[in-house]
Amino acid sequence: MEVDSTYYRLPAESMVEGWAERTPAGFVMHVKAFALMTRHPVKVEVLPEDLRAEMPVDERGRVDRPPRELRGEVFRRFLAALEPLRSSGKLGGILMQMPQYVVFKNSSLEYLEWAREQLGGDEMLVEFRHRSWLDDEHRAESLAFLERIGASYVTVDAPRSDTAKNLVPSVPAVTTGTAYVRFHGRNLATWNKRGGSAAERFDYLYTDEELGEWVEPLRELAAQSERAFAFFNNNASSEDPDNPLGRISQAAANAAQLRRLLDVNRISATGGTQA
Repeated sequence: MEVDSTYYRLPAESMVEGWAERTPAGFVMHVKAFALMTRHPVKVEVLPEDLRAEMPVDERGRVDRPPRELRGEVFRRFLAALEPLRSSGKLGGILMQMPQYVVFKNSSLEYLEWAREQLGGDEMLVEFRHRSWLDDEHRAESLAFLERIGASYVTVDAPRSDTAKNLVPSVPAVTTGTAYVRFHGRNLATWNKRGGSAAERFDYLYTDEELGEWVEPLRELAAQSERAFAFFNNNASSEDPDNPLGRISQAAANAAQLRRLLDVNRISATGGTQA
């Protein structure tokens, strides 16, 4: 399972305790990093009260380039809250989904290396959202960098575009013992829709043919790694093709489709949805 709520607000340890208690033994939860940890804009009021006065804020009430020590304190509190999952052996990786304006350059590499140090013994999963990281000029260097710092690269399936800079190409690769794939759908029309919601952006139901394109790449990723995961965005629903009066969760339907394809081809992987 992949937890998305932690992106919007620092988790409370009591909430994480509930996750650990309610899930069965062997369950793995990957947790999305809080927005400030990945250099996304954050309204100051979502921070713990004792940190608000110290944070520099812009005219829109957003935290504006906080000093490294304050950002480090946010990392510390985030990781401390995850202790119930960690101690129960249920904590997977910390998903660092970088914003589209974090491009391949030395300062970005330095930040990722610093962030890796903050995470300590927890696994770091890195998803790029700007194509400069995976273009012909920088792809090999980006993957080698992640391998060097011990961070896991996140492969994505997303709309195909030669012009949108915030759509990276699908580049199946492994930089640690973890293979990690996120399926965002292929709805190009809504991806950069002004004012669009996440449900609109990820509104997409894959076909068997489209998911079939991933059978061999996933086979290779599984062979190159110790553990493999595949996730679908849990944001939208579609009309049920078997019941015109009903609706189905796109994520659950696609996960079942992919699982069926993997089983038929005898590929072992752990799949799920992003909650």
